[in-house]
Amino acid sequence: MSATVFWIVAAIVLVGVYLSWTAGRLDRLHARIDAARASLDAQLLRRASVAQEVGTSGVLDPAASIVLYQAAHDAREAEEDHREVAESELSQALRAVFAEEAQLAAVRAAPGGERAVAELTAAVRRVPMARRFHNDAVRAARAVRRHRVVRYLRLAGHAPFPMAFEMDDEPPAVLDDRSSGS
Repeated sequence: MSATVFWIVAAIVLVGVYLSWTAGRLDRLHARIDAARASLDAQLLRRASVAQEVGTSGVLDPAASIVLYQAAHDAREAEEDHREVAESELSQALRAVFAEEAQLAAVRAAPGGERAVAELTAAVRRVPMARRFHNDAVRAARAVRRHRVVRYLRLAGHAPFPMAFEMDDEPPAVLDDRSSGS
């Protein structure tokens, strides 16, 4: 009789340890998502700020300046529900404005232009990486949250279901070091 009780207690302890480990893992994944989202937000804000600075610098033609400034402003001021769309529109505006090397050369020729181009290039290249890290963390948390035990026992607590950040983050070809070979 005591051996049976021992094995039942051992099984309960093992199940408890597993559930505790799973809940801890979910907590760590949610913390990773929060950190990745903060990093993504910072990179998106940096990209929009640099684009806005270039748009107001006066070195682009007036139409390009307005397009770039407005898209950057909209991305910075977008509500959370419309953020992905606004950021995609900024990506499209950057590709439209810097579709030709001539626009980039005009920015480089201006005082402080080399620094502005370097900042814009860095900002444009960091957004896809930050988005990829965020979406990888979301994917990992979703995989754990799909397990029946996690759902039935509500091990995720009251944490909202993680959502990926989907946007067009393709950089302009002239700013993408991978395509220009520099």
